[in-house]
Amino acid sequence: MGFIRSTFSFVMGTGLGVYLAQNYNVPNIQKLFNTGLVIAKHFEENYRKPNKRNDEE
Repeated sequence: MGFIRSTFSFVMGTGLGVYLAQNYNVPNIQKLFNTGLVIAKHFEENYRKPNKRNDEE
């Protein structure tokens, strides 16, 4: 009974996702994620603390 229940949930979720993607303006998650990574890298490069240098080296 568990297999049928989980398969039903998967099929209904997939069907709902297809319906929403076709009928509504759903943002591209991959593009949004990549934009967030670029912004995070920019912040890291600009606001990183300077490395401490050892005078012994």
